[in-house]
Amino acid sequence: MSEPIDLKATFIPNEGEFFRVKLALEIAIDEVVNEPGCIRYELTEATEEKLVLTERWESEELLDKHSKGTAVQDLNESLSALLAEPIQLERL
Repeated sequence: MSEPIDLKATFIPNEGEFFRVKLALEIAIDEVVNEPGCIRYELTEATEEKLVLTERWESEELLDKHSKGTAVQDLNESLSALLAEPIQLERL
């Protein structure tokens, strides 16, 4: 059995777009926490300059399935014009 996978995703909103980015993330969180393999998916930092989402997945396979799922596609579409730079995804 594989070890859980921990990730940190950092979102840098365009000036004045913090609340729209936060809302888009909250909508995604409500969907993703019910996905198979999701152990943790939550905002752990939220300031005007950046928002940090911390994730934990049971396996690489379930993380991969999540990454290709509709919740992530919808989130990326919602954020496409709201972010100052690409999402920074880091394995912990």
